[in-house]
Amino acid sequence: MKNWQIELLYDGECPLCLREVNFLRSKDRGRGLVNFVDIAQPDYNPQDHGDVSFEDAMARIHAVKADGTVIKNVAVFREVYQVLGIGWLYAPTRWPIIGPLVDKIYDFWADRRLSWTGRPSLAEILAQREKGMCANGDCALPVASGSEANN
Repeated sequence: MKNWQIELLYDGECPLCLREVNFLRSKDRGRGLVNFVDIAQPDYNPQDHGDVSFEDAMARIHAVKADGTVIKNVAVFREVYQVLGIGWLYAPTRWPIIGPLVDKIYDFWADRRLSWTGRPSLAEILAQREKGMCANGDCALPVASGSEANN
């Protein structure tokens, strides 16, 4: 039985992502409104999380609403903050001029997140993950759903 209202898919190996997740956990105050899912864990299974592939989740932040709707990018922050009762912080991202600007800033950040945090490229991470999965005989790495990794 799900008690959460939204499931946040985050990269547990990203120091800035962890900082945000820790902030959000503190705002959740143990209520369980947000289900935090670390996609970097080897047992991450897309089928359990809105069919969001590891590659797509690494390329852009995603969340799954309790009704199964998958959202990504800045909309994730708006929804999670709203669920936690601090939606006013992201409310300006709905405004005509500010919203598109914030979207562009997020795109710029997301495209550079791995290198800026001292991590290998997404292609290298995918290769390492596949190698690890194949090491135990399970080479069924979920494939990205086309252009979503570029959105």
